[in-house]
Amino acid sequence: MQKLIPLSRLIPGEAAVVRRLDSKGALRRRLQTAGFLENTEVRCAFRSPLGDPSAYLVRGTVLALREKDADSVRVEKKEEPRQTAGEREPLLVLAGNPNVGKSTVFNALTGMKQHTGNWAGKTVECARGACRIGDRRCQLVDLPGCYSLLSGSAEENAARDFLLSHTPDAVISICDASRLESTLPLTLQLLEMGLPVLLCVNLMDEARKRGNPPRLSLLEKRLSIPTAGTSANRRGGLDELLEKASSLPLSGSVSGASSFSIPYPSWLETALSLLTPAVQKARRETGHTSFPGDRWVCLRLLEQALGRGSVQDENPDGNTGLTENKDKIEDGNKILDGGRIKDANRTGDGDSGVKQALASCLAYLSSQGIDQDKLLEARDAACRRMAEKLCRGICPQPCAVSEKDHRLEKLFTGKRTAFPVMLLLLFFLFWLTIRGANYPSALLSAAFLRLEELLAQALLSAGLPGVLVDLTIGGIFGTTARVISVMLPPMAIFFPLFTLLEDAGVLPRIAFNLDRGFQRCGACGKQAITMAMGLGCNAVGVTGSRIMEEKRERLLAVLTNSFVPCNGRLPALLTLSALLFSREAARSDSSLLGAAFLLGLLLLGVFMTFLTCRLLSATLLKGEASPFLLELPAFRRPRLLQVLLRSVWDRTLCVLGRAVCTAAPAGLILWLLSHLRLSDGSILLARLTAALDPFGKCFGMDGTILTGFLLGFPANEIVLPITAMAYSAQNGLSAAGGLSGATSLFSEASLLENGWSRTTVVCTALFFLMHWPCATTLLTIRKETGSLRWTLAAFLLPTLCGLGACFLANLLLSPF
Repeated sequence: MQKLIPLSRLIPGEAAVVRRLDSKGALRRRLQTAGFLENTEVRCAFRSPLGDPSAYLVRGTVLALREKDADSVRVEKKEEPRQTAGEREPLLVLAGNPNVGKSTVFNALTGMKQHTGNWAGKTVECARGACRIGDRRCQLVDLPGCYSLLSGSAEENAARDFLLSHTPDAVISICDASRLESTLPLTLQLLEMGLPVLLCVNLMDEARKRGNPPRLSLLEKRLSIPTAGTSANRRGGLDELLEKASSLPLSGSVSGASSFSIPYPSWLETALSLLTPAVQKARRETGHTSFPGDRWVCLRLLEQALGRGSVQDENPDGNTGLTENKDKIEDGNKILDGGRIKDANRTGDGDSGVKQALASCLAYLSSQGIDQDKLLEARDAACRRMAEKLCRGICPQPCAVSEKDHRLEKLFTGKRTAFPVMLLLLFFLFWLTIRGANYPSALLSAAFLRLEELLAQALLSAGLPGVLVDLTIGGIFGTTARVISVMLPPMAIFFPLFTLLEDAGVLPRIAFNLDRGFQRCGACGKQAITMAMGLGCNAVGVTGSRIMEEKRERLLAVLTNSFVPCNGRLPALLTLSALLFSREAARSDSSLLGAAFLLGLLLLGVFMTFLTCRLLSATLLKGEASPFLLELPAFRRPRLLQVLLRSVWDRTLCVLGRAVCTAAPAGLILWLLSHLRLSDGSILLARLTAALDPFGKCFGMDGTILTGFLLGFPANEIVLPITAMAYSAQNGLSAAGGLSGATSLFSEASLLENGWSRTTVVCTALFFLMHWPCATTLLTIRKETGSLRWTLAAFLLPTLCGLGACFLANLLLSPF
């Protein structure tokens, strides 16, 4: 019988059988009445958005149960029956090192639009899609990039656990043609597991440019597996890849038997010879003789047995609040056969021989001075030696760094040039966005105003009541139109430019340059990459924190990511920078001043990130920075058409669609607030803004601005349009939208009438930079940390910092 686990450990879709109730009294009786009886099958249906409670399907009824109550129900996981090949679609997996083009191959085969980028760690979770191989429809999974399948980083554990739990029909292992020797070891480990492997040597175009194309026919002969060369970003070689994939035995049954083996040192081969017969016997007795192979199971067993203590202490959840898959930690105490061999800590007929053999192996390894680290080092070194041997004669000459790449490296990472070049690039991005967004924003605003008039006339002509027309046009449509006119032009300019830098390979260099600062703050330089991801979306930046190995550092990245202005706040900051320098609008340097102001805000966000990390590292999250290891990819020339399509379609329109969906109900709420009257005849919106006004004045703002921030909690994109509409509803500012300071969203005269000054603009911009994350980001933080406490901290931390900055700015600038 399998080990009993709490019911709360089931994830949606998993089934189990109730074996015991540990609760007493009223709770026990209520659970029994609800159907939680012994030997009853139960399935986790779904979880609430905040993770607790969860819904369970019991005897045809869906019941909600809190986690603490579900912990008292002890269940045994039910092993799902494996479908036959005729009943299911074959499962193929893409595996490979970071930055070898896995996601590009995945998009090319599935037609999907997964985000791609020229930096390691871009894929942090499995992506799923479907493709057609021959006349069969197959499921395709893109695993996170990893360098090996040995115990180590989170992405290595995730990749290995997926392979063990899902037993794919085949693996497409992707290597880099220009550095074949360093990316081949993972393929060798996959072969050792007993999986059918198709080797895809990607980036062949780059290898040809460098005069270093590998001889794939010779490599295929040496490995005895199908091999195809591709240039996925140009869709080159994909037909050959699909043709080779169609020859794979997608039978739905992976035998695990493999003639392939990696030669290890003599002491390890001796240990394997002692353990293998016992493992083979145990697997035959239990009927599980398929995947993974016996040799891999023995190696994994030795690894976990040598490191048993470290595996059991692997989850310091109480220190950080970050959660891990608890099954992965239990996995360390098992003799691994896809989770099908019994727990090594318990005796039984099937594994007593294995335990005796294991004890003999441990005694022998101990006499040789071998621990878990030395075992892993030996396995890794053996893979590297075999890869080196296989690649001899495959590549005509060693791959050298080109003179162009050398000059670019000196420019972006040089002691005197790195930071000036980074700042100039950001300044250019902001200047071009401000300069280019004004005119199309004004056009969109004018077009929407004209459309608003036409729609109002049409609805009135159709006989709709005036109140309903005002609600539809003035509330819902008006707010949505202003969101589009304010957001679309700057996003359509900024995102393609930022994607060009991303594809060129600039982001890892930024992390490289900033690591010294993060190290002094007790954080990791990889946090710079999550900050760059946060420029697109803070929720994505939070998820991207998984690229860091230490949980403490991941939590630092999660808590401070909101100091980076996301795509929802950036257009608002662009608007405010235009307002700040509206008096200089007639001068040619107004956009330069606005870009400098934006750059200053971004640097302030970086400074606050450093400061907060330093304070947290010295108090709540004590610890030292972990070792910094980050692959710096080669500089690559971005493909302009792909950049435009991906940035406009995947980023701009996606974000804009989310903003529109949020703006419509927010506009409805604002309209209701501006039309509902209290018993004393006052308008609800006016009462709300008046109540918030004294608080807002302390921080250089007013009640209407704070109302905009509160109503914009679901999405930062709608805060500024909501504020403009609130002023308009109170007969204040013009209802026009856009970016041009003197003529569109706000005018200087209207600002003065409503008590605005340059201090108000600066304070509003500071609060835009530093305030609570949007609802989507907070839900992502809750999911990543598994803790309401840290989610609340992520809400309060930037808010308090923003209020403090606004208070100081108001204090210093008010006299002027």
